[in-house]
Amino acid sequence: MDLRELLAKASPARSGDELAGVAAATAEERVRAKMRLAEVPLKDFLREPVIPYESDEITRLICDSHDAAAFAPVSHLTVGEFRDWLLSEQATEERLTPLAPGITPEMAAAVSKLMRVQDLVIAASKCRAATSFRSTIGLAGRLSTRLQPNHPTDDLKGIAASVLDGLCYGSGDAVIGVNPVTGNVASVEAILRLLDRIRERYQIPTQICVLAHVTTQMEALRRGAPVDLVFQSIAGTEAANASFGVNLAMLDEACQAARELKRGGEHVMYFETGQGSALSANAHHGVDQQTCEARAYAVARRYRPLLVNTVVGFIGPEYLYDGKQILRAGLEDHFCGKLLGLPMGCDVCYTNHAEADQDDMDALLTLLGVAGCNYIMGVPGADDVMLHYQSTSFHDALYLRSALKLKPAPEFEAWLEEHPSLPREPWLLP
Repeated sequence: MDLRELLAKASPARSGDELAGVAAATAEERVRAKMRLAEVPLKDFLREPVIPYESDEITRLICDSHDAAAFAPVSHLTVGEFRDWLLSEQATEERLTPLAPGITPEMAAAVSKLMRVQDLVIAASKCRAATSFRSTIGLAGRLSTRLQPNHPTDDLKGIAASVLDGLCYGSGDAVIGVNPVTGNVASVEAILRLLDRIRERYQIPTQICVLAHVTTQMEALRRGAPVDLVFQSIAGTEAANASFGVNLAMLDEACQAARELKRGGEHVMYFETGQGSALSANAHHGVDQQTCEARAYAVARRYRPLLVNTVVGFIGPEYLYDGKQILRAGLEDHFCGKLLGLPMGCDVCYTNHAEADQDDMDALLTLLGVAGCNYIMGVPGADDVMLHYQSTSFHDALYLRSALKLKPAPEFEAWLEEHPSLPREPWLLP
């Protein structure tokens, strides 16, 4: 059994791996695979790529960017020993931060498969990855939100109303980000100009983003639109990224162009991921969906992004069947991303045809808060009326901040104290 098959058989049960035909057939087979995986030296993942080096640019990125010096402190460990070390008192933030460049996605995925829920929570809570643009996201004792004011017709009045509503609830310190209905440049530019007008009018210390395809955003940038962050959905294989219409060269160009604008800082990229994306494109190469997801974080890590989040339950029950699978996947993704040094957030979400409900999301939301998640989504009423899925509301963020004594980003917190209410000014509603 090679590493690719071993990783798949050791994965916790999930519908996507069963659909792909790579999952363990029985619970006994899964346990045996976990036992064998625990004995694998971490060095083996450097010698045996799960997707061949010659046929995949993400594999080449992982291999060519590996930092041997950073890996040295744990290079003698097996996967099981690495798990034990991560859970020990020796694994502190001061040691984990410099270790991140030496850990490959496959190592992170492997160790996560040996962890129970509480292990994923405590190990992730030790990893800190703060980034900044106009606000600083990911500091200890802080929880940020993406204000997500989507509208089913891209109506600017509707978007503006949702933005102002979210701001009044303390949402939006990570980013004010709109998923557009249409992919045309004119619509993207109009939304960007609206968001920037609101931001400038109230001097809000946050970032704006329209989550169109990277090529559309770049054309809007060339036309002079106010682009803070460049967004793109990414995956863990070259073929899966090709299905999104992107590759590393394209992302390199976008990142450089956004940095040259100098609107707020070096952290100018925003990436979203999700377990099952490679499988849904038939681009998984027989690799289990959680390992493919971790490989997407190698892509993100290349660009030192401001924000990364897994849209964990968005793709549907074909990949994560029920609330239990969604909860486990969200914690795996958050842990792997943080271990690899990324500023991880999570869209705590599900589709209405999944065997999940808001109670499941409350449980995942709370666990992610304890695990030190950088940010979550803020959707009006938790119901995205454009994308047709269930996420977290402005109130959910207030709950988590209250329960765990967390605060917004420091710059945003100071702004909120100076602006206890926002007037609904007619000029903002074109």
